[in-house]
Amino acid sequence: MIHKYKFNGYNIVLDTNSGGVHVVDDLTYDLLDNVEPPFEDECPQDVIAKLSGMYDKEDICSCYKELGEAYNEKILFTEDDYEKYSDLVVTAPIKAMCLNIAHDCNLRCEYCFASTGDFGKGRKLMTFETGKKAIDFLIEKSLDRETLELDFFGGEPLMNFDVVKQIVEYARSREPECGKKFRFTITTNGMLLDDDKIDFINREMSNVVLSIDGRRETTDKVRKRVDGKGCYDIILPKFKKLVEQRDKNKDYYVRGTFTKYNLDFSEDVFSLYNEGFDQISVEPVVSDPEMPYSLTEKELSKIFSEYERLAARMLEHEKQGNKKFNFFHFMIDLDHGPCAIKRLRGCGCGNDYVAITPDGDIYPCHQFVGHEEYKMGNIHEGTFNNDIKKEFASSHIYNKPECKKCWAKFYCSGGCNANNYMYSGGICNAHKFSCQLEKKRLECAIMMKAARFSER
Repeated sequence: MIHKYKFNGYNIVLDTNSGGVHVVDDLTYDLLDNVEPPFEDECPQDVIAKLSGMYDKEDICSCYKELGEAYNEKILFTEDDYEKYSDLVVTAPIKAMCLNIAHDCNLRCEYCFASTGDFGKGRKLMTFETGKKAIDFLIEKSLDRETLELDFFGGEPLMNFDVVKQIVEYARSREPECGKKFRFTITTNGMLLDDDKIDFINREMSNVVLSIDGRRETTDKVRKRVDGKGCYDIILPKFKKLVEQRDKNKDYYVRGTFTKYNLDFSEDVFSLYNEGFDQISVEPVVSDPEMPYSLTEKELSKIFSEYERLAARMLEHEKQGNKKFNFFHFMIDLDHGPCAIKRLRGCGCGNDYVAITPDGDIYPCHQFVGHEEYKMGNIHEGTFNNDIKKEFASSHIYNKPECKKCWAKFYCSGGCNANNYMYSGGICNAHKFSCQLEKKRLECAIMMKAARFSER
């Protein structure tokens, strides 16, 4: 399988199964529309006749021969070598956990998937006792995994920051005896940040996610305080201070959401860059299409154009000698890429990653919280449903019919299980709207790699 497209002056051919990317001339690009393996010794006469009005016959035959050689050398139209190993993608130790430390929030974001923080279950905070049991659960279920990931999530985690600190202290105290190493992440809207919290986060958190949607007008339109006022002018200086004081060896990124209200989201990306941030993610809202802010099929062409505009703008920005920055959805590794299991199954939701609520309930991830059919157990009751774990372990691309035949399968790895479930009716049913956005982002990311390579 190959995927080919034209973008920003480049003719790009992706060999799906090998991951090889080829920038080709017009003749090769057009010839690939008219041929497929196995290749014959000579170019078929009907192909020559079809292209002879645009290209010299000798060049057509020579190009056809080169394509045949590329096929024989397993450079183009390579076979899928992964499916035969898909049965080896089995349940794994739990290595990562999302702690919903606060089912409460001091913002009322219009598009919030968590019902403005309480997940539709009432506002509450996690106790230290529940947090301790969650750490013990993760240590037990991680088996021989040494590095464990723990995300503090909400709602807004800073509303329960004393318990965050207690849990970090407890986890650190257990590291030597268990031979484990915890990597902590926290996601915050920044409203409650102060010097003490910044110091703690920068000392203890390997990663921090700072929620802001971009420009003042974009952020304040949908991310409002409880009193209905905007938050941009409060959080921006705090985020800047945290990043300025953060160790350069530790990760962070500002994370925004774009909606129907800001289809010119590249302006929000560059607004964040101009405020001093160089790790940026601005992602599409995924929501009920009936909501006024939702993205639908009607917006696709505008979104595609804006992704293309952003990619070209970033390249021009770099060409002018400006400092580079990372845009999360355009980051792609064409040299090595993810391991085989990541290619087939993606994020590990429900298998090696779970979420814990303030009540101690266990879900496949934070986006499944409240969906009782996927409640996996409770840490206070000592229950855990391994059948659900097995279901998620087997939710790889070869068990997802639409994914199996898609050129982007080894990059998106089947998409988000939660979005598939909530908007397409099952974790193995592709959410086609998200798929279309992902494929456009991949085309942009590959083109940018090709452009940067050509500038060497």
